[in-house]
Amino acid sequence: MDLLLDLIERSELDITKISLAQVTDQYLEYLRHVQEREIEDLASFLIIAARLIQIKSETLLPRPPAREPGEEDPGDALARQLVAYKKYKQVAIMLSKREEVGLRSYLRLSTPPPEIEPKLDLSEITLDDLHNAMMDVLANIPDTPSMQQSVTIPKVRLRDKIIAIVQSLRSIGRLSFRNMVHTARSRLEIVISFLAVLELVKQNQVEAIQEEQFGDIEITPGSEWQADQEMDFELEFEEK
Repeated sequence: MDLLLDLIERSELDITKISLAQVTDQYLEYLRHVQEREIEDLASFLIIAARLIQIKSETLLPRPPAREPGEEDPGDALARQLVAYKKYKQVAIMLSKREEVGLRSYLRLSTPPPEIEPKLDLSEITLDDLHNAMMDVLANIPDTPSMQQSVTIPKVRLRDKIIAIVQSLRSIGRLSFRNMVHTARSRLEIVISFLAVLELVKQNQVEAIQEEQFGDIEITPGSEWQADQEMDFELEFEEK
């Protein structure tokens, strides 16, 4: 790209498809005189050369070649790429000159941040008001159990959760997992509720449907659902 840009600027041409076709012969002549060059660089030169030959060939045709819908003109594409390369090269030269003279800080110029109106007016609130509000909040916090008190974890049984799900399905026909665990008192109860759903899914008693990732899980009767055998179904999950 650097060689191509240099040839166009040396000929005082604008970066267009026509100018690319005009410098094709000069570009190929340069490649003929290249004696030694890395394989990676040579491959890049050959790619550009192939594109230039295609562009020049199309300019010699009596009429433009037919292209598929959405197919881009190779000359316009290469010209646009060359314009972008020229801009980056100019910026790189400017930054290099700044570094040479010791200017290693670059200011970011931008518009000042927009002024946002406050949503909460605190102009009439004093420090005493904030202190009293904090004391009211602290007064409503329940007392922390002392070390002498015995704190027991509520017992949650898998069988009870399965029976609760079955009874809810028999009464309303559908069940939302999010609503089911909304009143859970602990994480353990949520986990047991989820295991109960998995057990019922394994037994084909219910189906669990989730329309989107992290969305709610809807529980409906499955293929083995037997609404008229409530006692037999419950006894199947009796804990040993």
